[in-house]
Amino acid sequence: MAEVEEQGRKPSEESTDDSEEEESEEEPKLKYERLANGVTEILQKDAASCMTVHDKFLALGTHFGKVFLLDVQGNVTQKYDISPVKINMISLDEGGEHVGICSEDGKVQVFGLYTREGFHENFDCPIKVVALHPQFGKHNTKQFVTGGSKLLLYERNWLNRWKTVMLHEGEGSITNIKWRANLIAWANNVGVKIYDISTKQRITNVLRDNISLRPDMYPCSLCWKDNATLIIGWGNSVKICAVKERDPMEMRDLPSRYVEIVSAFETEFFISGLAPLADQLVTLYYVKENSDQMEEEFRARPRLDIIQPLPESCEEISSDALTVRHFQENECRDYRLEHAEGESLFYIISPKDIVVAKERDQDDHIDWLLDKKKYEEALMAAEISSKNIKRHDVQKIGMAYINHLVEKGDHDTAARKCQKVLGKNMELWENEVYRFKTIGELKAISQYLPRGDLRLRPAIYEMILHEFLKSDFEGFAMLIREWPGELYNNMTIVQAVSDHLKKDPTNRTLLTTLAELYTYDQRYDRALEIYLRLRHKDVYQLIHKHNLFSSIEDKIVLLMDFDKEKAVDMLLDNEDKISMDRVVEELKDRPELLHVYLHKLFKRDHHKGQRYHERQISLYAEFDRPNLLPFLRDSTHCPLERYYHRH
Repeated sequence: MAEVEEQGRKPSEESTDDSEEEESEEEPKLKYERLANGVTEILQKDAASCMTVHDKFLALGTHFGKVFLLDVQGNVTQKYDISPVKINMISLDEGGEHVGICSEDGKVQVFGLYTREGFHENFDCPIKVVALHPQFGKHNTKQFVTGGSKLLLYERNWLNRWKTVMLHEGEGSITNIKWRANLIAWANNVGVKIYDISTKQRITNVLRDNISLRPDMYPCSLCWKDNATLIIGWGNSVKICAVKERDPMEMRDLPSRYVEIVSAFETEFFISGLAPLADQLVTLYYVKENSDQMEEEFRARPRLDIIQPLPESCEEISSDALTVRHFQENECRDYRLEHAEGESLFYIISPKDIVVAKERDQDDHIDWLLDKKKYEEALMAAEISSKNIKRHDVQKIGMAYINHLVEKGDHDTAARKCQKVLGKNMELWENEVYRFKTIGELKAISQYLPRGDLRLRPAIYEMILHEFLKSDFEGFAMLIREWPGELYNNMTIVQAVSDHLKKDPTNRTLLTTLAELYTYDQRYDRALEIYLRLRHKDVYQLIHKHNLFSSIEDKIVLLMDFDKEKAVDMLLDNEDKISMDRVVEELKDRPELLHVYLHKLFKRDHHKGQRYHERQISLYAEFDRPNLLPFLRDSTHCPLERYYHRH
């Protein structure tokens, strides 16, 4: 694969650790690979002189007069011995069925790749360019042009003979030509011209800017962006030309079309090739640099830039220096840039190397993010493009992210990411739990463990509970409250808590948690006993929820000592479960509590506790004198004379 060097590095410089650390954080736009297989063998014995690209195959011309048809991997599918000297240009029609070839010895051949019928001609001067009509395969468009010192148009007439029309001469050698739809653009020593084949009119002449540069050493690059936009690169000048229809009112003797230069700017380096990329340009530069050791310039690596054209300047989007083979020996004219229509594929051709540049896809973007340790961004990119990525797996990226966080010591974030990354993969979950145990961070992962439809083995949850029980009673209690009891073996944990309470029997947190464990295990009497002992607010809820009234008959004093008001309300609301007589019996040794109970009973119903009214007189007298008279007044079962007789 072609190496992409950091912009501006000299070929003699070696990369150091420091320079690698300072490497730009900007992500490259393109990726590169060498065209290998058959091409490697060809270029060991010969040298590339030109190439043209079709979406189905490639056609490569060499300095020794050979033309090779290649598949997109660089394998040779066909070979033609055309000439003993250099192939100057190859042209294909849009269908990829016909080819035009010209060579330095004046030979021109146009033939069908599958029929071999066609045109063969020898000229007495080198033919530099050839271009087939894009629709050459159709019967009425059997046309092509050749260029040496003249530009000639060949047309096959109805008698099946070739007719020649001279389109232009007299301005030096023609060095480049591109045919798009009805428009032919060509470059000679003076500038670039466009000819409209449909109207038989020449519609423009774009002059060359830097006439000091030899056109044979710094040839013009031409590229049609679409049917009406021509891009010209020459020396260090770029012009984007829009072909427009002229207003019929303004025509007079003028061509029906005209050209407007919509963008013109200069570049830092000499242009070897141009290609469109949406509204941007891919530009191949020939680079010369000054040496610190020597006065003269040396040939540096060629550069492939993506630029954004502006009306009078351009903005650099990306820039890559390419290590092509023998770049130190190449001139500007030795490089070419070809591109595949409709695909973001760019071929950098040099005599001893062909490099393919292509737009980076989402997999490449993720590669770059992972290389830069931007794991969270990589994971997000993979999730968004999960249906389009081919080489990456969302879960594997997530695992790499978790590993990175663990290595960094950010265990909380790593544990949190487990929920999203591990999903319903039980094996991965258990592996992560054991890893967190190994590094002593079980607590970090505990709150994120699955507890719904997916459940791990009970031993996993028990292992974590035991870990908390060793050092964090509050954390242990929180897990018992949050985790459904069916996640673990309840009796195993009850036993572990009981063992700890033997060492610390008054630990309120452990006692409360033990009560919750008993509740889950439906051992409500044990839970109630602990709640009462702790005077826990949940005691009344527990009694109501699980109908534990038979269990509290002998614990009424305890309940009232905890909260008299709540206890009395509960007892009165559930007289059918605990009788009034049983309550009075239980409270007989605690007259102050008995008074509270009987007072509230009387408030609810003056008649219900009538047989205790006489006892209540003394209770009111001792504990609640202000309410004694109202009681006597309202009670019909306790005559006032009896009160006065007593007092």
